[in-house]
Amino acid sequence: MAEGGRVNWRLLLEWQTPTSAVLHMIKRVIYSGRTKYQEVDIVDTYDFGLCLVLDGKVQSSSADEKIYHESLVHPAMLTHPKPSRVLIIGGGEGATLREVLKHRTVEKAVMVDLDEEVVQLCKKYLPEFHMNSFDDPRVEIVFEDGRKYVERLPDGSFDVAIIDVTDPIEGGPSYLLYTTEFYRTLARKLSNDGVFATQATSTYYSRNCFAAIYKTAAYTFPVARAWHAFVPSYASEWGFVLGSKVADPLSLTPEEVGRRLKERGVNNLEFYSPDVHQRIFAVPPYLARAFEVAKPITDSSPVFMPA
Repeated sequence: MAEGGRVNWRLLLEWQTPTSAVLHMIKRVIYSGRTKYQEVDIVDTYDFGLCLVLDGKVQSSSADEKIYHESLVHPAMLTHPKPSRVLIIGGGEGATLREVLKHRTVEKAVMVDLDEEVVQLCKKYLPEFHMNSFDDPRVEIVFEDGRKYVERLPDGSFDVAIIDVTDPIEGGPSYLLYTTEFYRTLARKLSNDGVFATQATSTYYSRNCFAAIYKTAAYTFPVARAWHAFVPSYASEWGFVLGSKVADPLSLTPEEVGRRLKERGVNNLEFYSPDVHQRIFAVPPYLARAFEVAKPITDSSPVFMPA
């Protein structure tokens, strides 16, 4: 049983808030342990197949990880006219890297992950997630704190940055990757037409957190956009946020999205498409109101998910 009693040999209890949880029945536990930074469980579930679980929260499931990873990666990659240098922070299972490498414009992709043990476990137990992306000659893997890595970079080092780290949980390893100070530093490290995207938590269970991440990007970048997609294994609509120095993803028509996907050789997508691109950027009024009242996140005033 993982520490805290969240995973045992038959059940995975995932808390969404202190008063709400989702229960998954498990066929088998493939791996259960703890690294230097977090609890790690890799389990085979009845409804969602193989799942990577960190600190009791499902990060990816084989049933729907493409909804999440395609939503995170392709809007940002297509917003940039020709992304050749891409930085990924997090993304231990390799699926974000897999999606980035589908763009034939990419000449270099650097993936920076804090937890080498998680990456090695995913390499071993989740090959259908990474599909050997780690072995692509364009790829460099760095095991380091993502923020410290970014701080050392020369200005203008990357065209696109994708932030695929764990949720901002109090005491967790990732909450300082959602702040104004980090986004300002990241902006300097991007090219003059650079774009970044981040996962931005649940639009329902942590609406205020999602809104604050958007407001932080809007405070830092000339163009900021938010979008969302329902991810069944997360039991929620999931939020994403983009910051851009020049280009606006809302300016991309379905025809232009389709043209760029074809030119770059991006195919075999299961969720993202030219029509979906238009749909996922539609922000309902309740989220727009949350954006209006949210405040930017700072190092000294972080925002955390409720559980």
